[in-house]
Amino acid sequence: MSKKIKFHFNPHIQPSLFEDLDLPDNRLEDLPSMPDPEEFIVDRMEMPGVQSSASPSNPLAAPINGIKERDTVFFISFGSGSSGNSAFVADNTGGFIIDAGVDLHRVTETLAGCGFSMNDVKGIILTHDHSDHVHYVYTYVRRNPHIRVYCTPRAFNGIMRRHGISRRLKDYHVPIHKEFPFTIGAFEITAFEVSHDGMDNAGFFIRRPADPEAPTMAVATDLGCITDRVDHYMRQATHIVIESNYDLAMLRNGPYPAHLKARIEAPTGHLDNVVAARYIASIASAKLRHVFLCHLSQDNNKPEIAAAAMTDALNALRSGADAEAQTALPEAPILVTPLPRLSASQLFTLRTV
Repeated sequence: MSKKIKFHFNPHIQPSLFEDLDLPDNRLEDLPSMPDPEEFIVDRMEMPGVQSSASPSNPLAAPINGIKERDTVFFISFGSGSSGNSAFVADNTGGFIIDAGVDLHRVTETLAGCGFSMNDVKGIILTHDHSDHVHYVYTYVRRNPHIRVYCTPRAFNGIMRRHGISRRLKDYHVPIHKEFPFTIGAFEITAFEVSHDGMDNAGFFIRRPADPEAPTMAVATDLGCITDRVDHYMRQATHIVIESNYDLAMLRNGPYPAHLKARIEAPTGHLDNVVAARYIASIASAKLRHVFLCHLSQDNNKPEIAAAAMTDALNALRSGADAEAQTALPEAPILVTPLPRLSASQLFTLRTV
């Protein structure tokens, strides 16, 4: 019997617009700090082989609040989409934030609810210079001056040139370079090239070198196609954060003007649900545990559509594999979680067994 794929789904959270619109600063400032809605867990969707990733029987996705287990890696998304992107990766000694497009109030409140504080944040790593990824970065460091900002020099220059962010941000900047690992706390992070239309766009591969058995994570939040470098790092990861931005039929039949549709579909634009799903299915291995879908478009996608594309591809992979190929697939179900657009996710514990 084929193994089932599982995912966590919140039917009350809608995903984001294509993420890289440069919204005016005052529009972003006026966005409300929305309270986190109650997290609804769907125990079983009307899809073959799909169950909730937060099922009580599933130890890989059990939410943990206020508990910092030794040698455990945690992940939380504060928001994912054109209204703001930010996430947190940590162990019991602290961690770092990926992107700074969500207001500080939501970040600090969410961290506190999960047993962390901004004192546990040792750095901020930035993927690129679009406003929904960097808008609040100076607020983060101005109010928490122990934090440093890690991005490539070209990305930093893009931030300074395109946005009304204080020049004092340079006092907190630590230059990094793609393919050269750097460390924040217990984590080693390697930036790699992704195909997008920002300035010097980066994905990140994250591991804890002191613990070879610890989970590894590959993050590519904005990309129009799968490049060789994306593929190289995704194949090494036990946990993947990847864009699943749009449903092609919704985009092509939707209200966007032709030039905007073309931009989204371009190799430097955003990733189609089916393309993301087929790619993940093509690299699924015995070590892959969890796939987080990020940057879902508000107008051209729905969480259930993105999740169905991914789970269908993974289910088809397993059901169609011969006996020899089955041995290379994960023993445990691969979890699939669309990340909320306007609120924080639960705090996930990342485990390899």
